[in-house]
Amino acid sequence: MEDIFARGDALGPAKVIHVFQPQLGLKGVLVVDNVACGPAIGGLRMAEDVSTAECARLARAMTMKNAAAGLPHGGGKSVLYGDPKMARADKERLIRSFAFALRREEDYIFGPDMGTNEECMAWIKDEIGRSVGLPCEVGGIPLDRLGATGWGLSQAVEMAIPYCDFSLTSARLVVQGFGSVGKHSARFLAERGVTLVGASDSRGTLHDPSGIRVEELIGIKNQGGSVLDYPGGTKADRDAVIDLECEIWVPAARPDVLHEDNIQRLKTKLVAQGANIPLTLGAEQYLHAQGVLCLPDFIANAGGVICAAMEYHGAGQTEAFRTIAEKIRDNTQQVLAEARQNGILPRQAAINLATRRVERAMTYKRWGIF
Repeated sequence: MEDIFARGDALGPAKVIHVFQPQLGLKGVLVVDNVACGPAIGGLRMAEDVSTAECARLARAMTMKNAAAGLPHGGGKSVLYGDPKMARADKERLIRSFAFALRREEDYIFGPDMGTNEECMAWIKDEIGRSVGLPCEVGGIPLDRLGATGWGLSQAVEMAIPYCDFSLTSARLVVQGFGSVGKHSARFLAERGVTLVGASDSRGTLHDPSGIRVEELIGIKNQGGSVLDYPGGTKADRDAVIDLECEIWVPAARPDVLHEDNIQRLKTKLVAQGANIPLTLGAEQYLHAQGVLCLPDFIANAGGVICAAMEYHGAGQTEAFRTIAEKIRDNTQQVLAEARQNGILPRQAAINLATRRVERAMTYKRWGIF
């Protein structure tokens, strides 16, 4: 078993729970990292290769994300081992069973993540009454369908442009992982004049230097297709997306897609992290040394959790999207200004911002408990 306690620190993790019910084929993990700011909000990730270590890293990212966004929530994450494309009835049974097993863990509020969606959150809501990212029919703001995370990322990119040597209207965009986050990031950035020239999914990479019709590609994906089904451009394997030249590169899939062994292949000027922990620290340090601006994940992709928190506290869609823009624009400006002033990585500036808020919140708790 991975010993995440050996890597703990003053912030957490506060709690790690393993759920294992072999008769149901159920195996999952919950990590509640820190609840000084309030009950933790974090997504339920479903995949066959998830791990406790990944869950712990994602939970810490949520602590940083929620604190940086000024939300009254701490950070947590849950992972469920399994194929997210399994039969709907089997998936519902597993998710409901996992939620029921964690029904007394009131310090954690489920949200959607890779492999889960608003329907899954509705099952959890019905089971234990504690989830966000719900369908509108049960009072939710469908953040994946509306593109809350992509909307927030587009705001972060816009605020980063004064720190770059190109304009939005002349920028070429490549999206690694053209799913719920990637496609909406492309849509909102295209509305600002950015040209999508590359996109990838689990099946491969699409490249067209003359520009990809974003709405058409989104339509293909919404019908269950792949970027490889797009009528035009050149096609390659999914790893080829790293080699496509552009001004803005958006990772919007799994952790650690850019690392010390492949980061030298990247040809871009701005990396806006739509996924959680998509770059290793070594990769970010390399980009910084090369003069490539890298927007940290928990600053750039906080739109989804801001929307989820607003939903949880009864806000509507209009107010949620206004708040996303306000918070992400302000945080991006603060982080990039501090990074430039102090000559540090934007990630370190973001960690400083979030840590100050968490540590301040911890002083209000009895014995500083998290």
